[in-house]
Amino acid sequence: MSSTPRHALVIRGGWEGHSPVAATDLFVPFLSTSGYDVRVEESLDVLTDAAVMAGTDLVVQCWTMGSISQEQLAGLTAAVRAGTGLAGWHGGIADAFRASSDYLHLVGGQFAAHPGKPAAECTPGAAENNFLPHRITIRPERADHPIVAGLDDFDLVTEQYWVLTDEYNDVLATTTHPARDDQPWHREVTCPAVWTRDWGQGRVFVATPGHQPSVLEHPAVRTIVERGLLWASR
Repeated sequence: MSSTPRHALVIRGGWEGHSPVAATDLFVPFLSTSGYDVRVEESLDVLTDAAVMAGTDLVVQCWTMGSISQEQLAGLTAAVRAGTGLAGWHGGIADAFRASSDYLHLVGGQFAAHPGKPAAECTPGAAENNFLPHRITIRPERADHPIVAGLDDFDLVTEQYWVLTDEYNDVLATTTHPARDDQPWHREVTCPAVWTRDWGQGRVFVATPGHQPSVLEHPAVRTIVERGLLWASR
């Protein structure tokens, strides 16, 4: 561990359904023991502080939906282009700031849906209606990447994200939505579940599992996120 701490900025907020405080609190001790001085902010205004951002090695973002100003986004984008890492999971990064096309361009993927159970199996108003059994599949050709090295495919019962992405991403793991009689699509659709993206001198890491802290505590998910944070960092 370096004697000079690196600096991580945890930005959390937005929709409370993704437990931004509890979720990020899972990883603050890990960052601290990994040699980071951790700063936690519950406002996006810090992104406009050029000095703070220039000294930040990693931004951990957990901010579902919401909006970001042009000045805030400019601060984030400039920092990443200069070498600051950007990392996050689930809606905290892949369903943030829906109205900003420049943010979507930076992150490389946008939540579109999490298909739920067939209507006959649903309980009115229950969050579990959206929890489906599905598999996260490590791409064999990327199995040596440090974020997923040594991990096997694994199964989850939680929200399964359908995301819209582009080919610039380095996709490390995928998940496949089956064709279903109760849904309008007619064949299986495979979506990225873990990806990275180089942006200027910076790195971006995204994992789509993570709807609840309990999902983030799954051994494989936690390993991927912890490795992803370190990989993305300057």
